[in-house]
Amino acid sequence: MKALTWQGRRKVGYGDVPDPRIEEPTDAIVKVTSSGICGSDLHLYEVMGPFLDAGDVLGHEVIGVVEETGSAVAGLRAGDRVVVPFQIACGSCFMCAQGLQTQCETTQVREQGTGAALFGYTKLYGQVPGGQAEYLRVPQAQYGPIKVPDGPPDDRFVYLSDVLPTAWQAVEYAGIPDGGTVVVLGLGPIGDMACRIAAHRGHRVIGVDLVPDRLERAQAYGVEARMYSDDLAAGIRDLTDGRGPDSVIDAVGMEAHGSPVARLAQQASAWLPDPVQRTFMQKAGVDRMAALLLAIDVVRRGGTISLVGVYGGMADPLPLLTLFDKQIQLRMGQANVRRWSGQILPLLTDEDPLGVDTFATHHLPLRDGPDAYRMFQQKADGAVKILLNP
Repeated sequence: MKALTWQGRRKVGYGDVPDPRIEEPTDAIVKVTSSGICGSDLHLYEVMGPFLDAGDVLGHEVIGVVEETGSAVAGLRAGDRVVVPFQIACGSCFMCAQGLQTQCETTQVREQGTGAALFGYTKLYGQVPGGQAEYLRVPQAQYGPIKVPDGPPDDRFVYLSDVLPTAWQAVEYAGIPDGGTVVVLGLGPIGDMACRIAAHRGHRVIGVDLVPDRLERAQAYGVEARMYSDDLAAGIRDLTDGRGPDSVIDAVGMEAHGSPVARLAQQASAWLPDPVQRTFMQKAGVDRMAALLLAIDVVRRGGTISLVGVYGGMADPLPLLTLFDKQIQLRMGQANVRRWSGQILPLLTDEDPLGVDTFATHHLPLRDGPDAYRMFQQKADGAVKILLNP
């Protein structure tokens, strides 16, 4: 089959890889009809190379049709249309029962000391082949795949794999009070959708980005758009009675602009041999922290920061005095897809209150994936969300 594979820093290949097959009774094979490029895929494209091998199949946002199921998969059959959550979870362990599917005890990658295995996401999370491909092997298919109706285009449901539950959890974790204000830092796919969800719930939403197209896109959903600047924190306090917002969602993560020292550290580490670079990244503070530091600065005292952008350093410095003094609550983590999917599905109606039908800015054939990665990484041609079609 054809697939997109990691071939090196800023290098994605399109070519043949082995067809997936049933390996365990709980597996299914899904014929992919659409797959998304996620902002966290860009971390693989740019920073996380030491944890990848050339030929690793990328991608973790998948909708498709079941081709085959293992003997232990009940409730699915060939021909069913399904969305595949980005994490692999069993649904029956202690952690899954707590609604913490990203900590699934059946699929935890214990040799790396990390949580549940993820599709297409490095040795740290199991090195499971991803879904930017013609077919995908889905482990734990007795629980993971979400059946969706036939008929509507893929855009209606594909974001259940990651974008919608990640943004939903970001808003849940933000703990925005009734009538409260949330600032969303970064208006890529997750930040954009988090704005839409928060606005749909009746909150005041202030969205921050550096890209004018993204700010305009957010404004269409009632978001107060603000261009990032050095005096942004003071400006937001002026908009919020001098206190700052009740909540801040950091939807940027480890590659934030405005962190020149960490940026140089990331670039310098790229020249190290992979084993040395892996150790460096796991033991050092290599994240660009500007967005998180801004969140800590701008949130009101007693407020909440919801951290949804991916960070990867083990020794990043945090202003603990400020966090403690301001009595800030901090919540974070990979989205627990199945925890939220039942609440989200009723919104994927013909009324389309979250604008999923028009959320993608680009639909491209899978073979154009290498160019799509470059476009998304460079924020070119208004790229916010790219869907690939095998």
